[in-house]
Amino acid sequence: MTDAQETAADTALRTTGGGPPDDDVPANGLPIPLLAPREGVPPVVETEDALAEVIAAFAAGTGPVAVDAERASGYRYGQRAYLVQLRREGAGTALIDPVGCPDLSGLGEALTGTEWILHAATQDLPCLRDIGMLPTSLFDTELAGRLAGFPRVGLGAMVESVLGYALEKGHSAVDWSTRPLPEPWLRYAALDVELLVDLRDALEKELDRQGKLEWARQEFDAIASAPPAPPRKDPWRRTSGMHKVRRRRQMAVVRELWTARDKVAQRRDVSPGKVLSDAAIVEAALAVPVNAAALMALPGFGHRMNRRQLEQWQAAIDRARALPENELPQPGQQIAGPPPPRAWADKDPAAAARLAAARTAVSALAEELNLPQENLITPDTVRRVCWEPPSPATPDAVATALTGHGARPWQVELVTPLLVEALKVTA
Repeated sequence: MTDAQETAADTALRTTGGGPPDDDVPANGLPIPLLAPREGVPPVVETEDALAEVIAAFAAGTGPVAVDAERASGYRYGQRAYLVQLRREGAGTALIDPVGCPDLSGLGEALTGTEWILHAATQDLPCLRDIGMLPTSLFDTELAGRLAGFPRVGLGAMVESVLGYALEKGHSAVDWSTRPLPEPWLRYAALDVELLVDLRDALEKELDRQGKLEWARQEFDAIASAPPAPPRKDPWRRTSGMHKVRRRRQMAVVRELWTARDKVAQRRDVSPGKVLSDAAIVEAALAVPVNAAALMALPGFGHRMNRRQLEQWQAAIDRARALPENELPQPGQQIAGPPPPRAWADKDPAAAARLAAARTAVSALAEELNLPQENLITPDTVRRVCWEPPSPATPDAVATALTGHGARPWQVELVTPLLVEALKVTA
């Protein structure tokens, strides 16, 4: 039995804080359904006056604050927040509508210095930052679960295995831009922060028991201090099915259609996939139709599309067809870093041998520590050090290289000896 499995079976841990008391744990060992927040579903905050009351209440609260956000991925353009949920001791739960209250910087300032508890923090922090909320310190319950070795780290799975409650997850993929939000959705949203503080406390104890608490703290600090991600270069290259597109003229068609679709989606505030599917873009790129009639015959451009829409997409294709050769996109542009590992054996057999040795060593240590390899050290970092190792590859030089690629001190300490040995391997 792994450490995490022992944790899930530990009744004492499952009853930490607000978890179910011993006499509430069913004899059959099944989790207790959590049907409603303990104080009921609060009203949605959608006015400045109501927001001011929430800010005052949470500023006066004690302890960490549980935070979550709901987006409308797949329905609306971008990743903005359409509901923000918070819970703190002494303040209860708040549900805030960022449409009615688009500036939550006052709430963010009131929580300065308070630890935020989020599940999968990197997913929610960008949309929270956009409305003025950014933590100075945080605890990520999903990442904590990974470091502790739990095999399933979704919020529902963690609450169930650690605290013994079953959360309803039926509304996770709904259109949160809907107004008014249905009461069952609001109840679901409130329950997402109901037990986050209890889960955080239990996981902190488990990480401490495994000797991993300092590792987790370093990871949380890195997330909290990370700058916003820069815009992706050539985002059109991430079109699903792009691997089928091999000719430069075809790539230009993808680029023009992707750009035209993005403008329409942004103007209409809908998900780009609802405007035109990736599959349709790829079909048009492979065919490079010469007119709207030929375009209409392709999958994704059928009877539901009116003449004006067809002409709009055909115009984008025509722009790609008219480009001179020197303005066509280059295939497979390598922006930075080493080549794909599958090419290493041909390009640099010695580097391929180093990488194989490093991967084997990292995998073995991750298994020994009972955590995912990518949390021990990112595969990209291992590739970069193995492709361009420091010379000489002394422990200090390898440690410096790892730090330069963003590895945290705990990772540097554990991984440096492995890479020093791997870098000695020759083809």
